[in-house]
Amino acid sequence: MVHKQNYCDGIRRRDMLRFGAAGALGMGVNLPQILASQGTQTPSGQTPHDMSFIVVFLQGGLSTIDTWDMKPDAPAEFRGEFDPISTNVPGIQLSEHLPRLAQQMDKFSVVRSFGHRNSNHGAADHYLLTAYHPEAGFNGGLKPNNQKPSHGSVMAKMLGPRGSVPPYVCLPKMHNSASSSYLGSTVAPFVVEADPNVPDFSVPDLAPPIGLQAERLANRRELISQVDRFQKSAETQANHKAKTLSTYQQKAFDLMTSKETKSAFNIHLESAPLRDEYGRNTLGQSCLMARRLVEAGVRCVLIDHTDWDTHYNNFHVLKNQLLPKLDGAMSGLLRDLDDRGMLEKTLVLVTGEFGRTPRINQFAGRDHWGPSSAIAMAGGGIRGGTIVGASDERAEKPATTPYRPEDLAATIYDTMGINPKTEFYTQEGRPIPIVPGHGRVIQELFA
Repeated sequence: MVHKQNYCDGIRRRDMLRFGAAGALGMGVNLPQILASQGTQTPSGQTPHDMSFIVVFLQGGLSTIDTWDMKPDAPAEFRGEFDPISTNVPGIQLSEHLPRLAQQMDKFSVVRSFGHRNSNHGAADHYLLTAYHPEAGFNGGLKPNNQKPSHGSVMAKMLGPRGSVPPYVCLPKMHNSASSSYLGSTVAPFVVEADPNVPDFSVPDLAPPIGLQAERLANRRELISQVDRFQKSAETQANHKAKTLSTYQQKAFDLMTSKETKSAFNIHLESAPLRDEYGRNTLGQSCLMARRLVEAGVRCVLIDHTDWDTHYNNFHVLKNQLLPKLDGAMSGLLRDLDDRGMLEKTLVLVTGEFGRTPRINQFAGRDHWGPSSAIAMAGGGIRGGTIVGASDERAEKPATTPYRPEDLAATIYDTMGINPKTEFYTQEGRPIPIVPGHGRVIQELFA
């Protein structure tokens, strides 16, 4: 099932959320705001943590009973068509259609007692990516799924940037629940808005808009310089603020012309064999791009990969389309990060918004299932080759201590050096914790 991109606030993102360098050229205003915020995001006295986060979000819902948490002894209408295979960690098995990833099992762990209370795409997406379950609306339905800021926006707010690259990047597009919500546009993600797998891939917002020649770009830069000189002649507080904005407009120009930033987004610099290892597909090349970005200093990369909603022909689609891509992309990413000495400083999460029904439906598919799923995590001090918890004999619910999105968020933030008990304040002065309720770190993941 393919889902249309319905943007969080009801306004087309192309009209309101253009977070590229073109904002400094009169095509929008948000990148200078983002850069301005980056100068003040780290709380006083706090040293930014040297950690990065990559989340591979399999939108639609990964069938974890056919991948991370197989039930070979369950009745046929539950266990499905796939067989488990051994991994490079004795006693741990994965799906036969993840053979390369099975040989990287020592580098990642799986939480099998994971689940939550919602089996609807939008609400479950928001729950996983923010730790907050959407509130009920006036008509009994759920409010829009941008109620709370995403993990990446919290990191951008708390940790700020490293170098000239944005702290938070979404690719190849922006997920509906990846926004900054009440934290504002200054910590919204920089969106690639392009498929890294296409031969002529480039990031639209790191180049001057079509039709804007170099001479016009220089003229606009000079115009801003003249305005800045005029502003310097005044001594009012309002003029001081305008002068500050001009500083970040200059930074926006620098971003667009920065060799380091352009290099980070230039996937064509990677060797053909390495690109082949990741897989010549959107997921594989997005994972390779994520590695390039965190290597360049990006703190959080959210990869949104679609079409995991396998209501029909679940086994055919997984075997022939989806799992080979996941196998290549994730095994390549883990091996590459490890070989470069980056895995200990890069937390990696692989998840969908929920699992799939343990019982196979009449269309040889599996439907939505929030009560039980599994997540895979690696890096950032996580102990590889570990299975945390267990589901029951048919993967219908957790059989051991259950973990929820709140616990996942606490684990992510703690690993990133952010106190999970941190509170933000709305414009009305209302405190909102970044982790609701009793979210706790999943300690079993760590040595």
